[in-house]
Amino acid sequence: MSDLELKERDGVWYAYGSIGGKRIRKSLGTRDKKRAIEILAQFKATAWKRHTYGEEAVRLFEEAATSYMQQGGEARYLVPIIKYFKGRTIGTIKPAEIRSMALVLYPRHSPATRNRQAVIPARAVINHAHDLGWCGPLKVKMFDVPKSNKHKPVERDWIDAFLEQADKDGLPHLAACVLFMHQTAARVSEAINLLGEHVDLNERIAVLSKTKTEEWSVRHLTAELVARIVGLGLQDGERVFSYTERASVNRRMAKVCERAGIQRRSTHSAGRHSFGTNAMSVEGASIKAAMDAGGWKSAKLFMETYVHSKDAGRALAEKFDRQNGKFATIPAQPAKRKGYRFGKKG
Repeated sequence: MSDLELKERDGVWYAYGSIGGKRIRKSLGTRDKKRAIEILAQFKATAWKRHTYGEEAVRLFEEAATSYMQQGGEARYLVPIIKYFKGRTIGTIKPAEIRSMALVLYPRHSPATRNRQAVIPARAVINHAHDLGWCGPLKVKMFDVPKSNKHKPVERDWIDAFLEQADKDGLPHLAACVLFMHQTAARVSEAINLLGEHVDLNERIAVLSKTKTEEWSVRHLTAELVARIVGLGLQDGERVFSYTERASVNRRMAKVCERAGIQRRSTHSAGRHSFGTNAMSVEGASIKAAMDAGGWKSAKLFMETYVHSKDAGRALAEKFDRQNGKFATIPAQPAKRKGYRFGKKG
């Protein structure tokens, strides 16, 4: 019968033998024979379990999380999740347990936070384990996120008022930064990290080197934006808009809005969100063109957020009218109506 036995080599104990026909030569990492016997027993039990039931029965969540991070997975929110599922085999974790974990870790947080910081990272780890053959894929229902009015797009009147006040305040870098975000869909972190060598004013392009998707992204500049950037004086190795922290941009924006007498807006609202909304109002603009111009990767997210059907019923009715051509005028209803009750003539 296949089995494992202890053997000593250069003072270190090893497991020698085979399990299910698979040859094993493994260091147990100890010179203490008593400890080696304990480790061998654990290793043997795990090996037979793996042989009998597969990887799903022995791979732990923390193993999958480690592999996920080593292969470039986002580690930002994983520490508390790993602690919560520590010791659990990856194949035994069910969708409802992912949601329960999110509620335990973030009891007073919004559904959006639970999705972003708990459900999505945990699901990513398990699906990574599936790719490795350690378990099956997992689908988890996200927490319902109510529609938010926090980020409303800004109109051109708002932009004009903001730029005018920023110019009065002697803040050309802020004015250019806000216009850049508004007309290119750049995130504030991408805007403040833009360096002089990343801008080609002749070609009217800017290259965002540190985007959320970790890819280089080209943005095209309007003539208005080029004029603003020219006035800043580009220098290689220096930030185009001077700011080093996104919080500073938001604080300055708030002060300018207050002095201009316009509603306060965040960098996301005045920038990326407005770009997405305004792009879809341009005649002839396609969803694909708007997504490419602003660097959106998720069609689902873009369509849910920015593609809205305005007066859809009226538009369809008018379309049917055009298809049907001329039609007879419906006669007006007579002033005196005949009443009918329960199918009987009244």
